[in-house]
Amino acid sequence: MWTTLSVVSVIVLLIGAVAIFVNTSPQMGQPPKGSDLERIRKSGNYEGGSFINPMETSTGDIWAALKEMPKMLFDDSNNPHRPLPVAFVDEALRKADSATHLTWFGHSAFLLELQGQRILIDPMLGDVASPVPFGTKRFAYQRNIPLEQLRDIDVVVISHDHYDHLDYPSIIGLKNEIKHFITPLGVGSHLKSWGVPSEKITELDWWESVRMGGIDYTSAPSRHFSGRGLTDRDATQWASWILKARDQNIYFSGDSGYGPHFREIGEKYGPFDLAMMECGQYNKAWSNIHMMPEETVQAAMDVNAKVTLPIHWGAFRLAPHGWTESVERFTQAADKNELPYLLPEIGERFRLGNDFPKRTWWTQAL
Repeated sequence: MWTTLSVVSVIVLLIGAVAIFVNTSPQMGQPPKGSDLERIRKSGNYEGGSFINPMETSTGDIWAALKEMPKMLFDDSNNPHRPLPVAFVDEALRKADSATHLTWFGHSAFLLELQGQRILIDPMLGDVASPVPFGTKRFAYQRNIPLEQLRDIDVVVISHDHYDHLDYPSIIGLKNEIKHFITPLGVGSHLKSWGVPSEKITELDWWESVRMGGIDYTSAPSRHFSGRGLTDRDATQWASWILKARDQNIYFSGDSGYGPHFREIGEKYGPFDLAMMECGQYNKAWSNIHMMPEETVQAAMDVNAKVTLPIHWGAFRLAPHGWTESVERFTQAADKNELPYLLPEIGERFRLGNDFPKRTWWTQAL
């Protein structure tokens, strides 16, 4: 009897501790409520209290995924064996230039300099893709990301609220340097809970657009899901993004499984001078919400990309596959299909249209 009571007491305490953590930790964010929730309920992409995908989508076979967890957590053989080489140059991120430049921070985080604007995309610049410090850690870089150089940011674009895309420490550290945030529906509620004024936030539903600084930002469908806690599953929307400037048309896939929405985006808004396409963190157990590298190539052709940059790899290991497998499979499929692509080094600032970096930098960390 006492053993049973002890076990029950421990379980109750654990549940209570988790509940307290979820409800008191600021990094969890804040699901939409009040007038924000009322506005969301009017979206045609919101049903039964949740956002929905453009097609029937499973977020994965939980038992198959659990079988992979030990490999993800404890098998270091498929991780980098040396700190990753990076190409950050002092003061490079402070430059203002009328040409289009791009700097990749690893994973899906970028600084895009477009038409005189400085745009951060999914700025996950912290060390841990998790609400807790013992979560999935960033691979070691030879040099830390120079956050002190990220100043005077015109716009931040967010694809969705997962921890590897919407990073609380990054937002807190940079929010005073950011003039405006553009997000899918509902994500602004997280930002407001972190002290970002509502007038600095624009939320868009799929196919809605806003024009800022001479650039049209359009939210487009993706095939994914959202949530930061235990009770906010699909409470906020996920999206891909189209950035249309005077001389450049750029597509950012966010996170997405493969689907017909890519062809629809290409038909409505393509061709694209550059498509940044998710390529990494995939598995058969969750194949509806993350693309296999061969699907990434097909999706890039569907959106009518003139050149493609594989993203969502190179900084974290969030799936059981080896950390270089995704880029190796992508390049093989891209070459087979004659799809032009870029492979910049992390931290390399290159000029779109003039520079065509294609460096196998990851071999230095094997």
